[in-house]
Amino acid sequence: MDYIQILVAAGVIAGIAILVGILLGKASEIFKVEVNEKELAVRECLPGNNCGACGFPGCDGLAKAIAEGSAPINACPVGGDAAAAKISAVMGGEAGESVRMAAVVKCKGDCTACKDVYSYVGPKSCIIASNTPNGGPKACNSGCLGYGECKKVCEFGAIEIIDGVAVIDRDKCKACKKCIEVCPRKLISLVPYNKTHIIMCSNKDKGLDVKNVCSAGCIGCTLCVKACPKEAIEMNQNLPVIDYDKCVNCGLCAKKCPMKNIS
Repeated sequence: MDYIQILVAAGVIAGIAILVGILLGKASEIFKVEVNEKELAVRECLPGNNCGACGFPGCDGLAKAIAEGSAPINACPVGGDAAAAKISAVMGGEAGESVRMAAVVKCKGDCTACKDVYSYVGPKSCIIASNTPNGGPKACNSGCLGYGECKKVCEFGAIEIIDGVAVIDRDKCKACKKCIEVCPRKLISLVPYNKTHIIMCSNKDKGLDVKNVCSAGCIGCTLCVKACPKEAIEMNQNLPVIDYDKCVNCGLCAKKCPMKNIS
């Protein structure tokens, strides 16, 4: 066996390996991407749901924006105050006050209150059913169809279909807005978590027309408007709208509502 040839081959291989190592080291220096340590630390504080409720492309996008100072420390609705407190420690600033929000389905037209006008036999999908006659089988074409499109997208198990209507558990809701985006009838909206009075109807027809299709619908009587001592309620297209900046949770509106439509 020619040991000299073996040694030469080993030396060539070792030389090539050293050369490749040097070239890779130089390339890593040339193409090195600067890492923002604060951005990584902020990202660790975020929940990782990547829901986009903050308005940025996922948690990575929000972490970058917070680290750069273009987004507030408390911008994550899912992480809430707990995440904001951690991020404030990383950024060295005050988290500030945040208002916890929760989603609500503005409809009480369950199977008892709102009957079907025909038998629907298609796929159990609110989006598909909303494109059938009358916008779906329910007599009220503004109410919840109850096929659970919102439940399917909720990552937090906050939505259940109860007697044909989607109901949101406000304690589990993280205000990610996915249910709002998917609802074809736009019945879901965010309200402050600490506000306990909500108009549970989305039908903008006049009172008699509403009553003819749903026994739980708002008839636009304006008694809630007149009862509110803070002038926090006003009518808009036959439906009362609550200004939650003015609302003090006194409950007079709910007591006066003849349809018991204010939850």
